[in-house]
Amino acid sequence: MNITIYDVAREANVSMATVSRVVNGNPNVKPATRKKVLETIERLGYRPNAVARGLASKKTTTVGVIIPDISSIFFSELARGIDDIANMYKYNIILSNSDQNVDKEIKLINTMLEKQVDGIVYMGGKITEEHIQQFKTSPVPIALAATVDATHSTPSVNIDYEQAGYEATKLLIDNGHAHPAFVTGLEETTANLLKFEGYKRAIHDTGETFDETLVIRGDLSYHSGMDATEQLLERDQKPTAIFVASDEMALGVIHGIQDRGMSVPNDIEVIGFDNTRLAQMVRPTLSTVVQPMYDIGAVAMRLLTKYMNKEEVSEQNVILPHQIIERSSTK
Repeated sequence: MNITIYDVAREANVSMATVSRVVNGNPNVKPATRKKVLETIERLGYRPNAVARGLASKKTTTVGVIIPDISSIFFSELARGIDDIANMYKYNIILSNSDQNVDKEIKLINTMLEKQVDGIVYMGGKITEEHIQQFKTSPVPIALAATVDATHSTPSVNIDYEQAGYEATKLLIDNGHAHPAFVTGLEETTANLLKFEGYKRAIHDTGETFDETLVIRGDLSYHSGMDATEQLLERDQKPTAIFVASDEMALGVIHGIQDRGMSVPNDIEVIGFDNTRLAQMVRPTLSTVVQPMYDIGAVAMRLLTKYMNKEEVSEQNVILPHQIIERSSTK
């Protein structure tokens, strides 16, 4: 049988209002009464009804988190940052996997709203007009993490992807490679397009003519990195350096090179993007752009709490610093 607030009040010989004040941490309860109520709660095994409390306070202290792939190292580190800050501010999270499917993403946003969440942290791929309409009409705040809304109308936390793409390509150019290849994502997300723009800017700065055939698109997975390498190494003029838009895909590129009997970095230098744990697991270890995944998740959650609690927000679209870590895959 479910124990109710009425049962606790009757057993402790106090009003239901007093039990409610104790449960909600209201200081206006005598210490002796608080002690008696807490002892009764423990003895009866009473668990407060979060739904009922949410109806009364119009808050559920729950945040929805929509993530493209829970199994991804990249997104799992982001989710950890979100969860740590959520716990700090006493919010629970509901985590859902969208598979970067637009219909599923829209459905999950509405499902979260039906569950009366107080806010949503959203991570996804391409932000469409349908997404933006959902964000604008949401009755609760929504913050984007590692996801770029080209209209800048939705609160977000990212890095400067264009500059990061430029710096990664420039490192390879400075190492003596006039026109590195670029292995990027198949989906034209704003983040992928910005990395591509940075790559092209670095090529143009050298005075080289941009060669579209040196750009290979995959799905950011390990196997698509292998496939991209196969295509690049079939060329008569093989690239001597490759910038890859994700660490996981960069591992596929490195192994594809090694499977051809070639050496990284002696024959081909490789730089990745994200600085996930994979970067230090591969041999040679991977030079990569550091995207501070944990920090992006943590800051996105903190930004959301400001909106949920109607605190002052000085910057709606936060850009965190990035850096490049050079390891053994570049000279």
